[in-house]
Amino acid sequence: MTDSPSTHPTAPAVEFLDVRRIAFAEGPPPVLTPWELSEVDRLWSGTRAGNPAVFDGPLVAVTGIDLSVPGVLLAHWARLSYRYRALRVLRTAADVPGSVFVTVLLPTERGLVVGRGSATTAAPGRWTLPGGAVEPPVGAGPLTEDALRRDAAREVAEEIGVRVAAERLRLFAVTRGHRFGSLGFHFLAPPAAAAPVLRRHAELVAAESGHGAGPELDALAFVSSASAAERLGPGSDYLAQILDRYDGGSV
Repeated sequence: MTDSPSTHPTAPAVEFLDVRRIAFAEGPPPVLTPWELSEVDRLWSGTRAGNPAVFDGPLVAVTGIDLSVPGVLLAHWARLSYRYRALRVLRTAADVPGSVFVTVLLPTERGLVVGRGSATTAAPGRWTLPGGAVEPPVGAGPLTEDALRRDAAREVAEEIGVRVAAERLRLFAVTRGHRFGSLGFHFLAPPAAAAPVLRRHAELVAAESGHGAGPELDALAFVSSASAAERLGPGSDYLAQILDRYDGGSV
């Protein structure tokens, strides 16, 4: 799931970046003091105690961006793991590496598909677009826009059971969080019928529950506006702005 905080603030939570081409440059992870390392481990132990299903998986962390060339985003990134999100409570926001995540806008005749995070996720009860945090490429492989598309296609299959070819996903928007600078890459999928989407999600939930794992999204809904999403309950910080842009015809 995406790791944006659940809120719909008065001020925009994210900004839209005017991006037509994306490039990535890998660098070293941020240097932590011994005290920070100790605190990260202590806080992670507390997180695990509260939710044993949380996994300290590998993540792509944003260490800076360059927009000096019009229409081109150069994102500097480093390899970290999930536990280092604890830096958000140890440092000022400006000194915390942001995350990189992908989402998929899946249109149906009833609206865009959104899902509610299950109790086993890092954001239980939060409504989001299907998607998740981007993991670093295996080995020394480069991070690319095509890799983001593949991640997005995998997430929508894992979370709602719908398979979309990665090459059919079109980059809809790029957002940057105002607080931590997290980068969101939002892809638009070809339209699907609502009934098969619900059926495939129900089949996925049944299969995963049978294995004892449980689904990442325990419920689906269809929304056509930010106000409709608000009525569902708490949502990811980017959700209202993405829905407003989609509803405004920016497709």
